[in-house]
Amino acid sequence: MNFLDTVEQSLLLGFYPTGWDMKRIDKCCANSPDHVEERQPFWNPQFEAVCCEDKQVLEMKKGHEIANEIRKAKMLGYELVLLLPVYPKGMFSWAVYFLKVWDIDCNHVHCFNSYEWSDKDGNTVNSNFSTSFTSLMNTYFYEPLGENAPPEEQRNFATQSNLSKYPKKIGKLKESGARVVLVTGIGRMMNIAFWEPQFASEFASEDEYMAQAFRKGAKLHPISVELSAMTHFESRTTNASCFANTIGPAIFMQTDYVIAGCGGESRGGAMVLWTTLRYGVSVWIPSTFIPTMAGKLFYSSDMTGLE
Repeated sequence: MNFLDTVEQSLLLGFYPTGWDMKRIDKCCANSPDHVEERQPFWNPQFEAVCCEDKQVLEMKKGHEIANEIRKAKMLGYELVLLLPVYPKGMFSWAVYFLKVWDIDCNHVHCFNSYEWSDKDGNTVNSNFSTSFTSLMNTYFYEPLGENAPPEEQRNFATQSNLSKYPKKIGKLKESGARVVLVTGIGRMMNIAFWEPQFASEFASEDEYMAQAFRKGAKLHPISVELSAMTHFESRTTNASCFANTIGPAIFMQTDYVIAGCGGESRGGAMVLWTTLRYGVSVWIPSTFIPTMAGKLFYSSDMTGLE
């Protein structure tokens, strides 16, 4: 007896995105943990899944990867665009550590936060609030870097007034030779940033879907709200917003390199990892675009099996 046997006439009927093929997802999860890194036809030749012993190692490796991208750009003389989440905190702590050890400044780095809490109209939470992603980025990354941090004018936040400027700003940087790196976790809804799977129902074609650069006041899936409450607000659901501003596929698919993570504070679970790596590309499951990019998906070893 399982979900597929009992979902009819339950409270979960119609709760998940209509484009999710639950039988196909279940088949993805039936693979042996030993085969998690087995390459698939839809993977980018330069994509790899990287196992980490635990959450701490995952955060260290992601932090090292970010710092190394910053170092390479400095050494080779090009501008770097980072599309950034705000979690996990440890990832930023390690990035700061490596940059300080190497004595690398970030004058060539342009940061674009991928999302921010908002109301239904895209008005964002006060940046001084401790739970705002703007405040957290300052606390986790910019302030610890001190004078080596990216210049303030190169720190972009997904606010009502600035998010709509992202496409032009990033496009101009790319035209001048900048490299774009997407840093992301994978949430339980297999979203990238807060670009949610249910958004796919709104578009008549994949081309129309892929043309979406951002969304203000994005209506979050209930699971995303609850996961945010657990991850960011010590399980206090009443502190979580039901909306967010977020980048969309027209931005995150410009990525030259991805640094993704499954495990730790993303709390996606084994189903998320296996579906991302095995389902095949689908607009209904945004995380399935990650293996099509050059880069790495770091995952915790406990994410490979379903018990």
